[in-house]
Amino acid sequence: MDTLTATDVQTTQAVDFLPLKGTDYVEFYVGNAKQSAYYYQAAFGFELVAYAGPETGLRDRASYVLQQGKIRFVLTTSLLPESDITKHVALHGDGVKVMALWVDDARSAWEETTKRGAKSAFEPYTLEDEHGSVTLSGIYTYGETIHTFVERTNYSGPFMPGFVAKSSAVPQPTSVGLLHVDHCVGNVGWGEMNQWVKFYEDVMGFKLLLTFDDEDISTEYSALMSKVMSNGNGYVKFPINEPAEGKKKSQIEEYLDYYHTPGVQHVAIATKDIRTTVTELRRRGVEFLSVPASYYEDLAERVGAIDEDIESLKALNLLVDRDDEGYLLQIFTKPVEDRPTVFYEIIQRKGAKSFGKGNFKALFESIEREQALRGNL
Repeated sequence: MDTLTATDVQTTQAVDFLPLKGTDYVEFYVGNAKQSAYYYQAAFGFELVAYAGPETGLRDRASYVLQQGKIRFVLTTSLLPESDITKHVALHGDGVKVMALWVDDARSAWEETTKRGAKSAFEPYTLEDEHGSVTLSGIYTYGETIHTFVERTNYSGPFMPGFVAKSSAVPQPTSVGLLHVDHCVGNVGWGEMNQWVKFYEDVMGFKLLLTFDDEDISTEYSALMSKVMSNGNGYVKFPINEPAEGKKKSQIEEYLDYYHTPGVQHVAIATKDIRTTVTELRRRGVEFLSVPASYYEDLAERVGAIDEDIESLKALNLLVDRDDEGYLLQIFTKPVEDRPTVFYEIIQRKGAKSFGKGNFKALFESIEREQALRGNL
């Protein structure tokens, strides 16, 4: 696919923020959407709310829309052997194709971003049904990933025209307390991070929120660099990771080896009670990375006073970090498919605006233990 290279972006001066209201949905291209939908319902507590496929007149694909809190996942699979969806899954495995952004004016968002140098994925068009209308447009970002702009002010249906309401027959579809997408992290190749930082600055009007270099994010064996981009209201945050030189292969290199292009590494999801959420996720079979018991020995000295009992955090393997605004609790799943690519972060913010810098070493040592088991370190 002919995608945008960040070097094609036109340099602009004093770029205005693109008006974004938040994340509208995240769409995954998967090998079997029906079975993937079952997993996200049974394991993560999502509710099936809408569907499109042959029964609704869509002949080439099937899509299941899942929702929990303000989070909306769309799982799409191809019904044809040579489609772009089939090719995407063959190259990448199950992965994020679309990070859709909620806007008031999808045409204006497309016109502004393409004027600033973005490569168009598709021009604005409008879908209509008895529930109203939705206008969509799209641009390319890193790898084969697309940002779709979604204007749904005049729509009251279950998702968008072409979809019908659908409920779940899964016996355990109850919520686990997930609230909204906190941030989405992208992995890019060697030397590409600053190019994509510039893309988000020049095209989307994002600002650089935080920078982590290879001294911040490193272990004995591997390292990476990361920069966090944020839109004007802070509702949309996109950290961008790049591998750094180390003695052995970093987690970013492993991702790129299996995904084969830059792409979305993980989706961070917020909760207001991480202990309850993670307890329930573990009960349902979700697997998490673990840190050694020694991580908790000096936790109180490192992070200061917190509301939670440290023994309860240790029992669940939850990580804690503090910044000037407060503290956060977080934990990371193992990859949710056989390729070591996409995973999830569960995060509870108690004032903190940061991303857990103090946990990087423990976290990446945990990832390296998993890499070693796979023979990829």
